[in-house]
Amino acid sequence: MTTKVRTTDFREKKHRGEKIAMLTAYDANMARLLDKAGVDALLVGDSVGMVMLGYDNTVPVTLDAMIHHTAAVVRGTQRALVVADMPFLTYQTTAADAVRNAGRLMQEGGAEAVKLEGGSAIVDVVKRLVDVGVPVMGHLGLLPQSVHRVGGFLRQATNPRDADILLADALAIEQAGAFAIVLESIPADVARTVTAALDVPTIGIGAGPDCDGQVLVTNDMIGLFDGPVPSFVKQYARVAETVTSSAQSYIDDVRSGRYARSTAPKTPTPTT
Repeated sequence: MTTKVRTTDFREKKHRGEKIAMLTAYDANMARLLDKAGVDALLVGDSVGMVMLGYDNTVPVTLDAMIHHTAAVVRGTQRALVVADMPFLTYQTTAADAVRNAGRLMQEGGAEAVKLEGGSAIVDVVKRLVDVGVPVMGHLGLLPQSVHRVGGFLRQATNPRDADILLADALAIEQAGAFAIVLESIPADVARTVTAALDVPTIGIGAGPDCDGQVLVTNDMIGLFDGPVPSFVKQYARVAETVTSSAQSYIDDVRSGRYARSTAPKTPTPTT
């Protein structure tokens, strides 16, 4: 029987020096394929808003949408840990709101952990969630839900003062009980310093090679999108090109009449 990945495995992997592999998933079929490949964790990211729903950022994504996609991913997963993003303003208001909304992600969506963006401002929320039994993954550096405040998807912690603040936030989030922290779009040396200072693992995305693990948007990783490739992404396939060329071949077959002929049942040869 396949051993299920738990939140406690993350810290053990860090202590053993084993890197953690994490990818996003938004539906059961992709979750099943990635789970079969052996990924450690699947993030049902609010990036679904940009990757699947056509929004310019993650802010419009609702709790109901996250529950819907989380439940789909859970149905396709057997081994990987399923972590769900808490969307914008579902945890930044009060700790009570955060507990209620995280509870829905776990009870209705089946999430095994939730991820929250932010540092010192949400320490009390993280602690309250952990106290009531909700595993929390932190997220520091570039915070997509704050895109309007910071003026875009910009690299963070690029000066000593901001790097010190990020380190302090990471230590505070760890102290509040987070089992891991995502570090997004920060200099590699800052990520290295933070990773060395924490007892819990860091999961990098655009944060260099020294984090305890890496996470990517799966559509970026397999080239299932039409647009520029982020600089930190290594693409392992060009699925978008395959989809387009396959669809073009299908369209040509239909319009020429070849499709119906090629799929028609064969007439049995008479026997004597």
